[in-house]
Amino acid sequence: MMRLLTAFAVLLAALGFAPGANAASEAWWNKEWSYRKAVTVDLSPSGVNVSGAVGRTVVLVRLHSGNFTFTDAMPNGADIRFVDSDNKTPLPFHIEHYDATTGIATAWVSVPNLNGGEKRAIWLYFGNKSAPVGSDEKGTFDPDYMAVFHFAENPGTPSTDSTANANAAKAAPAGIDDGGIIGRAARFPGQGQIEIAASGSLAQPAAAPFSFTAWVKPEQLAGTQALFTRGGLVIGLNAGVPFAQGPGVAVQGKTAIKQGDWTHVAFVSDGTAFHLYVNGTEDGTGAGALPAIDGSAFIGGAPGQPFNGELDEVRLSKTARPATMILAMAQAEGPGGKLVSVAETAEKQSSGGGVIMFIVSKLEPVDQGVVALCLLLLAAAIALMVNKVRYLNKADKNNAEFMRYFRAMGDELVPLDEVEGIDAAKAKRLSGSPLGRIYASGIEELMMRKQRWGSQPLSSEAVSAMHAAASSVVVEENQKLDKLMVILTIAISGGPFIGLLGTVIGVMTVFGGVAMAGDVNVNAIAPGIAAALLATIAGLACAIPSLFGYNYLNGRITVVADQMRVFIEQLITRLAEIQRDEAAEMDMLASTEAY
Repeated sequence: MMRLLTAFAVLLAALGFAPGANAASEAWWNKEWSYRKAVTVDLSPSGVNVSGAVGRTVVLVRLHSGNFTFTDAMPNGADIRFVDSDNKTPLPFHIEHYDATTGIATAWVSVPNLNGGEKRAIWLYFGNKSAPVGSDEKGTFDPDYMAVFHFAENPGTPSTDSTANANAAKAAPAGIDDGGIIGRAARFPGQGQIEIAASGSLAQPAAAPFSFTAWVKPEQLAGTQALFTRGGLVIGLNAGVPFAQGPGVAVQGKTAIKQGDWTHVAFVSDGTAFHLYVNGTEDGTGAGALPAIDGSAFIGGAPGQPFNGELDEVRLSKTARPATMILAMAQAEGPGGKLVSVAETAEKQSSGGGVIMFIVSKLEPVDQGVVALCLLLLAAAIALMVNKVRYLNKADKNNAEFMRYFRAMGDELVPLDEVEGIDAAKAKRLSGSPLGRIYASGIEELMMRKQRWGSQPLSSEAVSAMHAAASSVVVEENQKLDKLMVILTIAISGGPFIGLLGTVIGVMTVFGGVAMAGDVNVNAIAPGIAAALLATIAGLACAIPSLFGYNYLNGRITVVADQMRVFIEQLITRLAEIQRDEAAEMDMLASTEAY
């Protein structure tokens, strides 16, 4: 089937359907990578609906067996690369979790210069079995990050900082849960907070901007629970409501987060005001600036304010992260987020074919069957047309040559093998032509009647019998000329409807998948619809040549049929006249002998 589809793609390219089609192939980032997938960061109304500048943002890309073929990549994902929309600029990224056995992976990608309202397309490349590890954990986060904790370590291992600052925790959290919001998460059962020692990268002078973000899952809401403390600054929950307090700091949220659910909590100080965010939405604000803060930082509780629950993706920044970025984080990392989507199908690098070959690769099985059926019908129609043209060319040539001998014979009509200048091979060839067969049939009937009735004139019944015998040959020749012409009529009338059926099913499948996914992503929809439309093109490609071929062949067949109809009347009339003249001559000779 793929050979037929490839042949169809070549046919379309040859017909000019793919001018400049090699652009996609030429834009391939690196020829050593065999596959790529479109990844869309959607800040438009169809996605997160963010307005304003976001800037360089680290987004989470979730891969699973439904949107990524793990067997085409290296077992550890070392060949994975992310490239910007220009297909030239590699993006810093690192993989937090990759398990080809279970078909689950998570990667953090640094996307520069994001803006609200836009859809940013980046590319995920894979399929290079000799590629070195491409992860760059330290380069993923911008220099304004002071520390980032994924809590992806094994139980008992101190939490490490994913930035280049190396602000690792002194000890491991009390527990590690494999069922975190992203991957693993740190569990704090009311004790065992982790300490991060003071360092130059954690220094915070007075009125300096600061941001804290984390995913929080409280197991209980009663009391005051600290999520992060340093110096006099405490960021935590009071009966489930986020708050921040300390010297010169007092800001309280309005919404209590849910017990047992993951919630994104953020605190931002811009030097003049404090802001609290819950799931990306501002939930509280207050005026003021942070004092100078030094010393160790603690995550997951404080003396007298223990935290009972889980934390994941804790980030500390020495800048005031914009509200647009906070919203993008919450939407990208939370369950069912609409910020990042990965195309379901991958593009395969090829040496040529461009857009058409790419679209052919996206055909669903139903459309593949429809296109294959149309191509088989087209192949049968072409084979029929070629054979018919060859037969008609041969018939026209032999008919013209036969007519030259027929006219030269005059009233001396004899079998072709007795005509002067015609050898046995030529007589056999001419006898196989439509007019030759009619002539042979007429001569045979005349000879048979001569043997039976001698030289008596043919009666009207005998002429009718000879005419019927010759007409039977005409019927046989017409049947031969019309044989299998129904294939062309099927291709003409059925091809477009078969193709339309494939297109309707293909488009229905695409929109059904969109409905099931609950997301509209042009990078996922467009290839499927384009592939579905190939079914209609296949039907038209089957019908149009068949229509032209049918009209051409039908015209030539009509000409041959008219030649046979005219010739049979000429032949029977001449045979009857010849027999009548011979009979009259015999009667005259008999009368002369009688005298």
